[in-house]
Amino acid sequence: MARAARAVICRELNKPVLVERITVDAPKRGEVMVKLAACGVCHSDLSATNGTIPLTLPLILGHEAAGEIVEVGEGVDTLARGDHVVSSFIYMCGKCRFCAQGRPVLCLNQGKALTTLPDGTLRTHDAQGAALNIFSGCGVMAEYATVSAENVVKIDASIPLECAALVGCAVTTGVGAVFNTAEVAPGSSVAVFGCGGIGLNVIQGAHIAGARRIVAIDTLPAKLDMAKQFGATDTLLSKPGEDLVKPIKKLTDGGPDYAFECVGSGELAALAYRAVGRGGVAVVVGVAKPSDSTAVRTMTLLFEEKTLTGSYFGSCVPRVDFPRLLALYMAGRLKLDELITHRYSIEQAPTAFADLEAGKNARGVIAF
Repeated sequence: MARAARAVICRELNKPVLVERITVDAPKRGEVMVKLAACGVCHSDLSATNGTIPLTLPLILGHEAAGEIVEVGEGVDTLARGDHVVSSFIYMCGKCRFCAQGRPVLCLNQGKALTTLPDGTLRTHDAQGAALNIFSGCGVMAEYATVSAENVVKIDASIPLECAALVGCAVTTGVGAVFNTAEVAPGSSVAVFGCGGIGLNVIQGAHIAGARRIVAIDTLPAKLDMAKQFGATDTLLSKPGEDLVKPIKKLTDGGPDYAFECVGSGELAALAYRAVGRGGVAVVVGVAKPSDSTAVRTMTLLFEEKTLTGSYFGSCVPRVDFPRLLALYMAGRLKLDELITHRYSIEQAPTAFADLEAGKNARGVIAF
């Protein structure tokens, strides 16, 4: 049945988000309806509100969430009412060559669910009955959401949903970049540019992987303090116009083995590449503007055997990596509770986005 809900919506770029009452239709074939318990306020959501990620408006935000299934559509036999799930914002067709290779983040059909469900339709309407688009096929910054069954992953019901929600983006993106993309080796050195929600998870991923030195770089002292709590061994405060390559190389005996750009800046990606030592790997994790670019000295690719690569959603396989990360949490090895620096009601969503833009949180979470 259709349900009334409150949702966080972007109607105009560079304007505060709105909290509106919407209607969420019942799931159709291959879909489920989820009652959300918590949704992380991610920088990607902010990027949709300022045009960095160009998506069609009006748009229900949210892609990093967890909740309980309340209704199951026809043909869904792997999920049931009462199941606890985490949202996954990548669409996996399961048939293209990348899905067949176990690399669903590169699915050739994921464009089908950028702002709609995979079939191109929507189950969300505003108070006037007009259709509302949904962020990355999810739109889970709402009390209810109807999504494809392929966009949720079942989890153990004993795991707190506020913590589980973070695995839907920040944790998997950061830790996954360490484990899956870079395959950070024990005893190695790591530099992390940007200590927001993604960067902190890169840091704790590197710590879990056994890196001996982890250098955290940020423009805000408070973020560097948080970085130490998640495993950073050294910190550098970035100042305007300052080239940090020399101090980073000094701390890491000639350059780190791995560097992670977690902000979304072409210039910073180039800096990360320059900073890594011979044979080093620079990984771009942050989402830059479409017009942004990165310049490297081509000769260094050859003579220094450096690598510049990207990591989308931690190069993850959600049905494999979500449970694996939550098992680390349950074993006390992965910090999730500590990531949540502020909880907001849905009415406080505009404040949550303002705090995100001001760099006040590791992760702000809207609790429904």
